[in-house]
Formats: sequence, structure tokens, C-alpha cells
Amino acid sequence: MPTVVYGGQSYECGEQSVLDCLTAQGVPIPSSCRSGSCQTCLMRAIKGSVPEKAKAGLKPTLAAQNYFLPCSCYPEENIEIVLPAEGMGKIEATVASVEYLNADILGIKLHPSKPLTYKAGQFINFFRDAATARSYSLASVPALDHELYLNVRKVPSGLVSGWIFSNLKAGDTVTISEAAGDCFYVPGKPGQNILLIGTGSGLAPLYGIIRDALLNGHTGQISLYHGSYNADGFYLVKELQKLEQYHSNFRYTPCVSEGEAQKDYAQGMVLDIALADNPDLSGWRIFLCGNPDMVNAAKRETFFAGASMNDIYADPF
Repeated sequence: MPTVVYGGQSYECGEQSVLDCLTAQGVPIPSSCRSGSCQTCLMRAIKGSVPEKAKAGLKPTLAAQNYFLPCSCYPEENIEIVLPAEGMGKIEATVASVEYLNADILGIKLHPSKPLTYKAGQFINFFRDAATARSYSLASVPALDHELYLNVRKVPSGLVSGWIFSNLKAGDTVTISEAAGDCFYVPGKPGQNILLIGTGSGLAPLYGIIRDALLNGHTGQISLYHGSYNADGFYLVKELQKLEQYHSNFRYTPCVSEGEAQKDYAQGMVLDIALADNPDLSGWRIFLCGNPDMVNAAKRETFFAGASMNDIYADPF
């Protein structure tokens, strides 16, 4: 009889769903519809495998991280499970390098003290002290980069970013968390077109996602639109232009919303330009990162343009 381990306790599941098994024992698990529709009861298996039916309806990025719906899960083997917010342990890392990418964004490379499992586009928490941390997305790709790569934007009066800009240097030891988040590339559907829209340091996860997709042999069109108030806000321009030269299916469009646009830069709001160039997004995969107002508007507008909500991945910050 399969057992479920949760919170250090073991429960025999019998013919019940995982959710019914736990709640029958008085274990409080968030839930609502109990039929797999609302996804309120979402959990993650950290040991063992769950049936594919328990992942039905989840985004591929969640399924790839062993998330499942306990209301639909009738385990066939012993499993250990946690709630989504659990499991982000802390580790130490050494700062390998710190460089200005533009006046407001630092590129930081880190050597974790032990191997860190992550996917390009996920985020880690960066701790100033035990009580103060901020989340930063990973621009690195595990198969391509030896270090973790972060793009940190200086936020006015930012407790963590201000400290990073003023104090962080190569050789320092810092505390970070393990990686989390579902904004990353999942192999499969190699011919699917991909649209990526970002502002400011929202480029960081998109840069990782693009390189990961290309590394996996993605053949569909990959179109990146990066927005900034003026040309001084862009960074990694040469790296992206080089990718564009080497990969015929990748297109990079920097978009200037207020300042004067240089040659080969688009003039206007990044979302408007992206949708004008790609008015029909039926069947596309969408990644949206950066300014929360832009991301929220883009989720709505790309859906209205035909993209499925299950194909829209967003990371506002």
C-alpha cells in the first residue's frame, strides 16, 4: 500500500487521493474544488513519482518540477511531498565577478558552494542578512555557464540592491536560496513560435530562456522585444546581436519608449511594437518579464491576440 510522507509524518494512502488521505488525518491542506480545476491544492513531490493524471492541466513548467494536484493523485508508489512554498533551502556562494552592464544594472556571477539545480529563467533569493532578501532571476544556462549569472537593477532606497551596488565585490561570500519559479523553457514543440517581451532587468530571465531554447535546437521563430526609456537602458546588446547573426530564427528588437531611437532600434512602447509585429499569436509560447504594469497588460493583450493562457509565462518585478 503506497505511503505519503508529509511534514515528517507517514500516511497510508490506500485507495484515497492524496488530498483525501491527508485531510482525513486532520492535516490542513489548502483546497477548493477538489476536482483538479482550481489548482488550489498544488503540491510538489520531492521523492518518488506521481501518476501523469495528477499533473493534468498544469503548465509544462510546473509538471517538469514535479508539481501535482493531490486531489487527482492516487499514488502507485511511496512519495514524499511538500507545499509549493517549502523546499527553498539556503546555500553559500562566492562572488566571482561584478560589472556594470549599464548605469543602473550590475552583472553578478556567483559560484555556489555546492551544485545548484536550476533552469534558465528561474529565480533565487539573495540575502543581505537573515531577515532581508530579494529575488533575482537567473540569466545563466546550466549547460553553458559555469557560474550563476544575475542582472541586478538599482532600486531607489533598495535595501538589497543598494547594498549590492555599494558593497559587493569579487571574493565576497553571500547567502542565496535554491532556485524556484516556472518561467523557463521546456523542450518539446520545437517548431512553436516564441515571443519574449521584457523591460529593464527583465531581460535577465529572457536571455537565459533564449539561449536555452537555442541550445535545445528550437526551430520555431524566437522574437525578443526589450523595452527601455532611452538607449542608455539597454545592455547585452552585442551578445544578443551575435545570437541573431548565428541563429536565423532569432530576432532581437530594442524598443525606446521616450528617448531618441538609434538606427535599428524601434520607437515606441515595447508591448505595442511586439503586438504590431505579431498580431496573431495563436499557438505561440509567450514569456513576459519586468515592469509589473507592462507584464499584466501583456498577459491580457497576448491572450486576446490568440495565445493560450497555458502558454503564457510571466515574471513581474
